[in-house]
Amino acid sequence: MAQPFLDDIRILDFTRVLAGPFCTALLGDLGAEVIKIESPDGDDYRHIPPISDGTGGLFLLLNRNKKSLSIDLRSDEGRRIVHELVGHCDVLVENFRPGVMERMGLGYPELSAINPRLVYVSISGFGQTSPMGNLPAYDLIIQAMTGFLDLNGDPDGPPMMTGESVADLTTGLFASWSVLAALLARERSGRGQYVDVAMHDCLTSFLPAALAQHFYGEAPPSRVGNRHPLGAPFGVFRARDGHYTIAVLNPKQFARLAEAMGQPDLSRDERFCDNGRRNENHEQLKQHIEAWSGTRSVEEVINALQHHDVPCSPILTASQAIASPQARQRGVLRAIDTPEGTRITTMTQPVKFSGMAASRSSPPPRLGADGRQVLSKVLGMDAGQIDILVRDGVLADER
Repeated sequence: MAQPFLDDIRILDFTRVLAGPFCTALLGDLGAEVIKIESPDGDDYRHIPPISDGTGGLFLLLNRNKKSLSIDLRSDEGRRIVHELVGHCDVLVENFRPGVMERMGLGYPELSAINPRLVYVSISGFGQTSPMGNLPAYDLIIQAMTGFLDLNGDPDGPPMMTGESVADLTTGLFASWSVLAALLARERSGRGQYVDVAMHDCLTSFLPAALAQHFYGEAPPSRVGNRHPLGAPFGVFRARDGHYTIAVLNPKQFARLAEAMGQPDLSRDERFCDNGRRNENHEQLKQHIEAWSGTRSVEEVINALQHHDVPCSPILTASQAIASPQARQRGVLRAIDTPEGTRITTMTQPVKFSGMAASRSSPPPRLGADGRQVLSKVLGMDAGQIDILVRDGVLADER
């Protein structure tokens, strides 16, 4: 089995909170050495509940496979150390507001002059060139500004945010993808490049149904509640003791649904004879389906539908899904031990490669835990030099 794909790649990680750390965690899963640069106070997510043994759960999940180097970037010596580290790194990822890195003398022009092969990725809310200027951007703001928020919720209710930070996560995923693409380009050209990743851009690219309606439909996109805006039956339905989902997309699937319901003629009803008409007559179709399922338990409904090969599912809670045989067998979550002997559960990248062993998993770092090791290994500093940095407040040392 081959070594991890990125085991010769070193990443300087200036990110905090969610989008950036998710990006660099995915790269660390593939074997990259990720050196997380933190302020003496640490990443905000270290302090956000729920807390486990003094560390925020979100930090534990998103900062696996990383080393922590806590430097005061306000100091000249701190910035000098970064300049030296850049000469030994392949990638830099940051998610400050536009202009912050430049004001510290850590922008792409300065650092690429030190290392022309550097891939420099900037993650921001609206991009480095934007009419939104330098406004702060959290996930909720991006959901609102892209129209994503307006598409979620009941038709007669208010816009509804999603239960997870979808803008941050999609941005982190695109950012990790951009790093890999830029590294491949570097293999061909010999040079690194600057990569501008905007949360607004990334979440907009996750709106294909809304864009199809806007550009090619007869009505603008709008909230439709617990169903798909372009097809039916494709959504949430009621059973006697709860709710379940059906995802029917084509005539064969709808015919099988009608058979499962004991109403085969339903597939020949003019109101429901194709996807467009089923969508137009969704409420009438929903009444037929729920008249059948409303007298049955969710388990009975799912058994009947699966027997006829109709795409469907019970609606699990997050806790049920995490504990399911599917999640366990696929190994998307992994238990690992910290240096203190505490067992924690963290995520890993979800893709299985035939050419690489399972993603590595090392525990998230304690703040500043790896400063001495990184400065010694990468820059060749001796203990005395490092002690001076600690004495002067440039390096925060966990000891």
